[in-house]
Amino acid sequence: MTPPPSLVRRTVGYLVLSQLLAYLVGWGVPIILGLLEIGQYSMSLDELASFRANMLIQSSLVRDADGVVRIDSEPKLAEEMRRNPRFKFAAFDFATGTPIPGSSPELVAPLTKIIDISSEHAHFVLPGDPRTPALGFMSTSWTRYGKMHLAHYCLQVRAIDVLLQSVANFEWVWTYVAAALVTSTVAAWIAVRQGLKPLRATVSEAAQIDMDSLGPRLATGAVPIEITPLVDAVNEALSRLAAGVARQRLFTANAAHELRTPLAIMRARLENARETALNNELLVDAGRLRSIVEQMLIAARVAEGQVSLEQEVDLRAATREIVTNMLPLAMDCDRFIELEASDAPVIVRGNQRAIESIVANLLDNALRAEPRDGAVILTVGADAVVSVIDHGEGVPIEDREAIFEPFWRKSETTPGSGLGLAIARELMDKLNGRIWVEDTPGGGATFRLSLPKAR
Repeated sequence: MTPPPSLVRRTVGYLVLSQLLAYLVGWGVPIILGLLEIGQYSMSLDELASFRANMLIQSSLVRDADGVVRIDSEPKLAEEMRRNPRFKFAAFDFATGTPIPGSSPELVAPLTKIIDISSEHAHFVLPGDPRTPALGFMSTSWTRYGKMHLAHYCLQVRAIDVLLQSVANFEWVWTYVAAALVTSTVAAWIAVRQGLKPLRATVSEAAQIDMDSLGPRLATGAVPIEITPLVDAVNEALSRLAAGVARQRLFTANAAHELRTPLAIMRARLENARETALNNELLVDAGRLRSIVEQMLIAARVAEGQVSLEQEVDLRAATREIVTNMLPLAMDCDRFIELEASDAPVIVRGNQRAIESIVANLLDNALRAEPRDGAVILTVGADAVVSVIDHGEGVPIEDREAIFEPFWRKSETTPGSGLGLAIARELMDKLNGRIWVEDTPGGGATFRLSLPKAR
């Protein structure tokens, strides 16, 4: 599964791209304005050839046998002079202002005065040429023979000059761009992380909301205004969900309560009727229905907080009472129940009715699974673990989680409603306990309950 995109990374990434775009636009707009000769931005296309001109002059600098640095017309410089007869160039020692031999005489005389004031950069036009645009350019550059003033005049621009000048400009400002990008990236990262802090607090609040705590709502006080509509929508959804769950729980509790009396009457009539095999089976079914109804009722009351979950319950006494109530009916169906309990009381924390309904449901399931003339074993350990052991078909490994899902049945022909174990797990979760199933040695299923012991 592809992880969701990071808002922090996307925001910082967009910021970096926008800064690069702003740099390109900021660099390109003055050039365009200059080419259009607008105000102070006025420039000529030939100025774009300055970088190439300086490279030609620098590559032509040589030191002769006498140790004097001069300009030698190397092939590229000579080719440029043949292509453009008006092209002139000059170089001056930065420290002394002395012209380098080989410089064009037409540039040496007028530029010497400018060199005297140590100009770093100058645009100029020689006498006799139009005053605008500038045809000559001079700047300081580091060469292999030291720092010099390099000047050129009437070098015509080529297409390659746009790229070369861009590279030169980038080399000049790359430290600024890099520092600005690093600084802004770090600042944006911190700013976005700090800006998302209220959202992380909201996520923490949302993580604490479950079906048992639908009352709280997500706080909107510190949430950014851009996210407030989303948080409000989530709160409205929680309100609708809470209302729906409340209606469902009320219906369940009412239905369970209303079913108790008819079931009690039906069971009483069956007990007073003539004893037959059919009558015994009906009594078993009535007991099963009564167990499910009791579970539904106690689960609804626990969910609504109407009963205490902090009672001290003696597991040994509670299971003994359940066995006493269910043993006669089990014997009528040719099954038996064996109780193996600790000698000392086993005190746990929970709710007695909830624990009794869970154990009764497991015992009822075990009696149905137990072969005729067999015995279901109910054990209560000193570690507060209750085990209900049968010797039936068992539960396949692949079904051991599914059996605790509501309405799950192995097939359509499997008897039961598929609710008992689901309600049992729900109640065990409320009691901070655990329910699971294992294999019975020799065949069958062993359901175990682990409950928190009272302090």
